[in-house]
Amino acid sequence: MDTEHGVLYLIPTTLGDTAPLEVLPISVKKIIEQTNVYIVENEKSARRFIKKISSGKSQSALQMFRLNKFTNPIELPDFLEPCLRGVNIGLLSEAGCPGVADPGSDIVKLAHKKDIKVVPLVGPSSILMAIMSSGLNGQNFAFNGYLPIDKDERKKEIKRLEKLSFSNNQSQIFIETPYRNNKLLEDLASLLSDNTQICVAADISLSTEFIKTETANYWKKNMVDLHKRPTIFIIHKV
Repeated sequence: MDTEHGVLYLIPTTLGDTAPLEVLPISVKKIIEQTNVYIVENEKSARRFIKKISSGKSQSALQMFRLNKFTNPIELPDFLEPCLRGVNIGLLSEAGCPGVADPGSDIVKLAHKKDIKVVPLVGPSSILMAIMSSGLNGQNFAFNGYLPIDKDERKKEIKRLEKLSFSNNQSQIFIETPYRNNKLLEDLASLLSDNTQICVAADISLSTEFIKTETANYWKKNMVDLHKRPTIFIIHKV
């Protein structure tokens, strides 16, 4: 590996409006204080996060490249040019860990191809924290992203994941757009077998955190309001 290259630091953020150093180690603060070039999803929220971590850092000195679903892939090599000149870069996710359910994985893949050292920093992952606290199978699980929006396709996918969970003894993890969370929980409770376990993990690491694992039959009778609350869903049929 070329020792003259800068380092690509994968910098975790908080999962909500929590004081950063309550959930992030001091090493994150140290790297941010030393880094002025960033690849981010949203520049405004990235600057706000950096200011919370290091209030004395000069905002005008920061250089930011935006990486989101609208970014043209041909732009990505330009984002890493500072690293090739020996400058360290920080990759910031909008919430949680870069590269996990996050477009940052594209830039990490490119960094490996260019022999740029990639250093992941410790921080909260809602996916891992949900499986940790679910009581379901932490030895064998899969993250499936978003379920289909179409009603019929969603029904088929929910039943497919339940069958896969049973046949492989594998916990199935997925997410939903926050304003559709309540409908998804209703669908899960009505479509899954009564004894299939459903974990609902909302507002992880926040003061309003709610984590509960119960059967589909339980959730039919005990709905919880998840509207606009970041939520991880996990199902497991045994």
